Amino acid sequence: MADESYTTSTSTSHLLGSVPAVIAEEKNTTNHEVPYANMQTFPPNNGGDRGQGYQTLGSPTEAFGQQPTNNWQGVFNVSSYTQYFNVDTDVVISRLISSLNPVGDDFFSKIDANPDLYGLIWISTTLVFVLALLGNLATYLMQKQADNTISWSFDVSYVNTAAWSIYGYVIVVPMAYYFFLQYMGSNANLIRFWCMWGYSLTVFIMSSFLLLIPVGILRWIIIILTGVGSASFVALNLRSFIEGNDLSVAVIAAFFLQIALAIFIKVWFFA
Repeated sequence: MADESYTTSTSTSHLLGSVPAVIAEEKNTTNHEVPYANMQTFPPNNGGDRGQGYQTLGSPTEAFGQQPTNNWQGVFNVSSYTQYFNVDTDVVISRLISSLNPVGDDFFSKIDANPDLYGLIWISTTLVFVLALLGNLATYLMQKQADNTISWSFDVSYVNTAAWSIYGYVIVVPMAYYFFLQYMGSNANLIRFWCMWGYSLTVFIMSSFLLLIPVGILRWIIIILTGVGSASFVALNLRSFIEGNDLSVAVIAAFFLQIALAIFIKVWFFA
């Protein structure tokens, strides 16, 4: 009886009902790089983070291979601002600590290519409510210390005053410096300025709790030290940013603007 040899075909994809073999396609991952977030420009790109920023797999590419252009239409697009909030808790805490150490590392080098607006909004809003609440509480303590029979009521106007003063300062002052330095030929960056001035307000939140102490001279000492610390942070970082340009007047003005803000907070909310 002849030997029967059974051979197994390695290619069975032609058979009815068979599953085609999966061919693993080697992906070239060495040349694939996730682009860095583009947080250097303002106004933001129209269309948000398309074609830029941190992308996930499967994210759509720009149609026809065109890159988004930087124009003022992006100002009215909410998604355009997502790139300025791409920070985590550790990054924010690190920048908060840096703002409390004026003579530490250069803040602009720390934020590098990733300045954020999260700190600007969160810190400013926190300071607004802290000033409104603790300002009323400080007024109550001072009145009760002077005359316990005087009636006291919550002054809601503190909220409005804190809102327009803090938001106005932290938005308008960096914008004024941006346009001024651009006019003087310096390579200024508005997002970086907003980021720095926003974090410079951190120390005022902390000192507001100390200003509850109903001792006038002690309050002045606290607010002056607070103002000097915040002003030094702004001035030193601004000086390093415009190093090489004869713009020392701008640095001095930034220092005294922070001192003026500190005095305003003391006189209006903790008199």
